[in-house]
Amino acid sequence: MQLYPIFQKHPLICTDSRNCPSGSIFFALKGDNFNANAYALSALEKGCAYAVVDEAEYALDERFILVDDVLKSLQELAHYHRQQLGTIIIGITGTNGKTTSKELIASVLSEKFRILFTQGNLNNHIGVPLTLLLLKPEHELAVIEMGANHPGEIKLLSEIACPDYGIITNVGKAHLEGFGSFEGVMKTKAELYDFIAASGKQIFIHADNDYLLEMAQKSGLLKTDKIIKYSQKDDSADISVSGQILNCSPFLEMTCKTDSQAFEIKTQLIGSYNAENVLGALAIGHYFGLSDVQIKNGIDKYTPKNNRSQLTVTDRNKLVVDAYNANPTSMSAAILNFAQMNVPNKTLILGDMLELGEYSEIEHQNVVDLLQQNNFSSVLLVGKEFSKTKTNFRCFENVEALMEDIERKAIVDQIVLIKGSRGIRLEKVLSKL
Repeated sequence: MQLYPIFQKHPLICTDSRNCPSGSIFFALKGDNFNANAYALSALEKGCAYAVVDEAEYALDERFILVDDVLKSLQELAHYHRQQLGTIIIGITGTNGKTTSKELIASVLSEKFRILFTQGNLNNHIGVPLTLLLLKPEHELAVIEMGANHPGEIKLLSEIACPDYGIITNVGKAHLEGFGSFEGVMKTKAELYDFIAASGKQIFIHADNDYLLEMAQKSGLLKTDKIIKYSQKDDSADISVSGQILNCSPFLEMTCKTDSQAFEIKTQLIGSYNAENVLGALAIGHYFGLSDVQIKNGIDKYTPKNNRSQLTVTDRNKLVVDAYNANPTSMSAAILNFAQMNVPNKTLILGDMLELGEYSEIEHQNVVDLLQQNNFSSVLLVGKEFSKTKTNFRCFENVEALMEDIERKAIVDQIVLIKGSRGIRLEKVLSKL
């Protein structure tokens, strides 16, 4: 690994030639519409110490490190660095809740350990290596989020990060265009279980989720001692931690139990669907020896951000903002949770669910049918896919059209659920509410 001695002297990586910290190493990655090799010299001029390139014409002097493939070199460097430090790594993936779970787990573990965890949404074939390269000797644990929208991606990320422990939050109907089917989603997410079965220590599993149990069985884990279970339905001897929902109007409150000790948790999360995320963090904290008080503190103090299950109060309305992403599974869960909230004057602003391919038409109609089964004050749908459905709800082609409508007829004194895929950009409507 010829790059590693250089990295040890210059342990700061950049991939954007517009942001070149002094002494860093620039990796000239390629994309569909750009070739960063062309910006390697500029990166050096702006402060980088070295530039890693994979086209010989750009390797002008000893400051340029010529490799066969820049992306592969970045991934190999991250893998090698992870092996050298030997930090305990918890890998996390899932269709819904993986970012919230990652941050809950990190908040809990930080009550006892020095930890590193994935920032933002750096969970792909570039983001995971960049996160691993932030590992320092003082880090005792790392929580690495792994995302995927095509088969084989979790296998690749697992091979790079080599997680000791794994947790899959759930599986659902997301990125169906890339996975091909729900079965494709299950198979890809289960690649984390496969890795743990072959070379890891333990998985943490939501014992109420039949899909996860099926995946664990196919990976050969179900009848081993590598499984730690958590549940909302069961508190028998083979369940590590359990919990039930006490209240969810609007914040999730739970009573939880570890080793027959019961205690209450008051979260700052919206949605009953977050109960399994809380229990996953609880199970991991308990396994790593945190006290119930430490676990409770870690969960209680976590505040969601980035438009994920946030409650925002304006001078006109209360907003339940979940506009970071959406798929059929998470959309249905959000609608049902909103329907169950014991509050008056409920309005929904829902945006299209993207990347569903041939399933898009039927899945958007399913959402509309679910909405019609509930008595909401108002439902406003945004996007071309919702506009194709059979519905009496008002539809808008884009968020700008919705904003113009709200300008004419203000929404006031409502609790508003705002949810849609990030590409619909529903966050733009917040200023009008």
